[in-house]
Amino acid sequence: MSDISAITVKNLVKSVATQEGELTILNGINMDVKHGESIAILGPSGSGKSTLLGLLAALDSPSSGEIILDGIAIQNLDEEKKAAMRKQKVSFIFQSFMLVDTLNALENVMLPAELAGISKAKEKAKAMLERVGLSHRLNHFPNQLSGGEQQRVAIARAFICEPKVLFADEPTGNLDAANSKKVADMLFELNRESSTTLVLVTHDLVLAKRCERQLLMDSGELSEARKKHLDATQPSVVKADSEPVKAEAS
Repeated sequence: MSDISAITVKNLVKSVATQEGELTILNGINMDVKHGESIAILGPSGSGKSTLLGLLAALDSPSSGEIILDGIAIQNLDEEKKAAMRKQKVSFIFQSFMLVDTLNALENVMLPAELAGISKAKEKAKAMLERVGLSHRLNHFPNQLSGGEQQRVAIARAFICEPKVLFADEPTGNLDAANSKKVADMLFELNRESSTTLVLVTHDLVLAKRCERQLLMDSGELSEARKKHLDATQPSVVKADSEPVKAEAS
């Protein structure tokens, strides 16, 4: 295992211009995530959770600060190099699945492997779909699949390239309780087996408590949630008595 952290963030700021003036979405974020670790980011809507996730995945650029992903300072990369880095190191699971409507399940899972030049993409895609219990749905299109099945296709697609880091934005947000548990079980099983670092944004405390660490985003600031607050029934209770997240030595 490398001594380099999977993700290191230092004094991260994200601001945008509005008609009322500059709006600061993230204000001096510091965090350190180790390889293979699972992290949940909690917080109310509009607190900056998804913005942070997009920055960590190099889908957006910060106003200032550093993001070091697997030893690479991604804020210094141009768009072409960011795209290459994502292809090599990162996968993303969206709440809305983001499958390609005109491709069947097998083709959706094959797509990132083919773009990455992975050999035997079709065989690997079949194996991944079998892993998530969808070997009987290979030729079905997204509109022929249930929400739970679509998210399982998205999980298979995310893991086929064996990413160093997997980002998931509300991965169970559009699912019922039974499918939420199935999808969560698969995420953590593949996380353990592949030693993939898992960083997810969620409002679901049950899902969050399955992660090794839980962080709270509130008004653009990040803090470590104490366990006693994760036992609360209402996510808003987590807001109190949190501790600042310190950047650990990489």
